[in-house]
Amino acid sequence: MNFAFTEEQEQLREFVRSFMDEKSSEAAVRELMETDEGYDKAVWSQMAEQMGLQSLIIPEEYGGQGFTFVELGVVLEEMGRRLLCAPFLSGLLASLAILHSEDDNAKKNYLPGIASGETIAALAFTEENGRWDADGIEATVDADGKITGTKSFVIDGATASLLIVAAKSAAGISLYAVDSSADGVTTTALATMDQTRKQAKIELDGAQGTLIGSDGGGWDTLSTVLDLGAVALAAEQVGGAQFVLEMAVQYAKDRVQFGRPIGSFQAIKHKCADMLLEVESAKSAAYYGLGCAAELNDELPSVASLAKAYCSEAYFHASAENIQIHGGIGFTWEHPAHLYFKRAKSSELMFGDPAYHRELLAQRIGL
Repeated sequence: MNFAFTEEQEQLREFVRSFMDEKSSEAAVRELMETDEGYDKAVWSQMAEQMGLQSLIIPEEYGGQGFTFVELGVVLEEMGRRLLCAPFLSGLLASLAILHSEDDNAKKNYLPGIASGETIAALAFTEENGRWDADGIEATVDADGKITGTKSFVIDGATASLLIVAAKSAAGISLYAVDSSADGVTTTALATMDQTRKQAKIELDGAQGTLIGSDGGGWDTLSTVLDLGAVALAAEQVGGAQFVLEMAVQYAKDRVQFGRPIGSFQAIKHKCADMLLEVESAKSAAYYGLGCAAELNDELPSVASLAKAYCSEAYFHASAENIQIHGGIGFTWEHPAHLYFKRAKSSELMFGDPAYHRELLAQRIGL
């Protein structure tokens, strides 16, 4: 496995970073946080038409570009740096569920729309119990494909037109495509700590679903999707952690107290050094995970849990230390430090917190 990025991948990074710096400034993020949609439709269209980001890992036969998870990780890292407000991760999860369902009709019907950016898709997995395992799925579906239950904490669920819903059928856990505007679907936006990533509650009262994949084969697909999602999120977390490290170091150079930069004081030096060590280690974990995801090798399940646990803690600790280094101004709503702190916390809980993934890792390696 090669851990060095190619020249083309670095060019992709530069291209995406330039776009994110322009389109996802702090001012733009704060403006979008206050909207119901949570994203800029013009920027979303540019991401699809000019850059092809939504189609990155979708195969060419379904309107995508057919890149690997490594290129996707590069893009997500840059999105994490700038706290991009867009339904990108939600669409990724939905497209991964369709791709790994081995359902050719579903791929033909849904992937082209996701790739073009015309379809906003979301994976409706978690429920009010907040669990990320098979036993947490309580929604049910009858023989006619009518789904009943409540999905909660659905990322971008309020703006999605296509929902990929996990529900229990007589054969086991299955996946269904549901039109969010169909009868029996009620969507309510949730008030969350992290306003940069919208979440929703979706109530299903006999909503009609279209089976994706085999009846009862949903968990095999979902377990792979959750591992891939954990790796993708780890890459995004690395981008955010690197940005707050740079923010902290720059402030330590610029802020003068007692006639000298605060970065010259030993306590601040130690904080910055610890942050650097954690961020670089998080990069190693995330990049290894991206390689495993690109190959879909046997290491993916254990590495996904390892990367998710470590990158979650590294990002959260870095964002907290960034606030401490900034002092009083870092605690104010006007400073960007709190935006990264909140994103770090919400990302820490997504797909399961570090304790959950350490337990999962122990089970997967037979401890």
